[in-house]
Amino acid sequence: MNILQVMAGASVGGAEGFYLDALRAIHETGHSQYALTRNKNQERLAAIEALGITVETASFDKNLYCSTQQKLKRLLKEYHPDIVHHWLGRAASFAVKGEHINLGWYGAYYHPKYYKNCDHHVAVTKDVADHIISHGVGVDRVHVLHIYTECQEVAPVSRAEFDTPEDVPVLLSLARLHPVKGLDMLLEALVDIPDAYLWLAGTGPQEQELKQQTVDLGLQERVRFLGWRTDREALLAAADICVFPSRNDSFGAVILEAWATRTPLLATKAPGPRAYVHHEETGLLVDIDDRAGFADAVNRVLKDKDLQKHLTHNGRKAYEQGFTKEVFKENVTALYKHVLR
Repeated sequence: MNILQVMAGASVGGAEGFYLDALRAIHETGHSQYALTRNKNQERLAAIEALGITVETASFDKNLYCSTQQKLKRLLKEYHPDIVHHWLGRAASFAVKGEHINLGWYGAYYHPKYYKNCDHHVAVTKDVADHIISHGVGVDRVHVLHIYTECQEVAPVSRAEFDTPEDVPVLLSLARLHPVKGLDMLLEALVDIPDAYLWLAGTGPQEQELKQQTVDLGLQERVRFLGWRTDREALLAAADICVFPSRNDSFGAVILEAWATRTPLLATKAPGPRAYVHHEETGLLVDIDDRAGFADAVNRVLKDKDLQKHLTHNGRKAYEQGFTKEVFKENVTALYKHVLR
C-alpha cells in the first residue's frame, strides 16, 4: 500500500522523533511511503531520505494555508496514496478529503476539531482514545497505536563530561523544560535527597527560571543542565534513577526508554504514567507535586538494591511485551489494513 506521512513538526521534540521512528519501522514492512514535513531539521530530512523515502517540505503556516494545502493536493494527485497519515493536529488541520483514507494521530489530548477531515482518529494511549470519543467521535473510528522505542546497550556517558563525581547517585530527567513537566517540584525535592546529582536533559521556555531556582535553592553544585541530547541510552546507562515528575503527560517515551535500558523509573501520577506504570512493579508512582513524597521515593530506591532489580526486571518485561519495534510493525500494519477495509 502507499502511505503519505504528513507532519508539521518543530525542530526537535518527542513527537518529531517518533515520526522518524515510525517511518523507519513502516519502511521495514515493505509499504511504500512518501513524506511531507517542515524544513525544520536537516538531520531528520536526511534520515528520511536515507530510507529511500522521497520527502518534500511545506510551511504548514496557518497564514499561508492555501500554499501548504495546494502542495498536499498535488502530492495526492501524483502519488495516489491509499492512506494519508497526519501526525498531530497541525498536520491534520490541512487534511484534504478524497478517495484515500485520512488518519489523524494524537500524541496528547488535542481537540478533534483540528482533525475534522480525518476518517479515523489514532490515539497514543487508551486514555487519549477515550478523550477523543468523549468529544463525539464514533468508537468505530477511534484506534490506539502505541509508540515504540529502540535502545541499544551502549557505554555510559562519562560523568566527568558533566562535572559529576563517580561515587554519587545520579537522577536523570529527559524532558522539555516547561512548567507542565514538574521540574520545579523536582528541584525542590532534590533538597531532601542528600548527595544526589540531577541531570536535566532538554531545552524549553522554563530554562532560565529553573536555573535561577537552582541558585535560590543552593543546588548549583548538584544540578547540571545538559541541553537537548540525542544520546539518551548513554545518559540512562550512567544514571541511577530516571525521574519523570510531569504534571500532565498523555504518555511519555521516557517510560519506555527507562524500561528498555533497565533503569529504575520514578514518576508522578500524570495520566500516562498512571495508566501504564504499575506501582511497585514497573516503577514507583507519586502524587503530582508531592515534593516530600517524591524525595522519599527517590531515597527509598537508592537505598534498596532489591527494589531496583525488581523494578528494572518488570519494566524490561513490559517493554518487550508491548513497545518494541516488532510489536509496532504488527500493530501499524493491522491498523492500516483495518481502515482500508
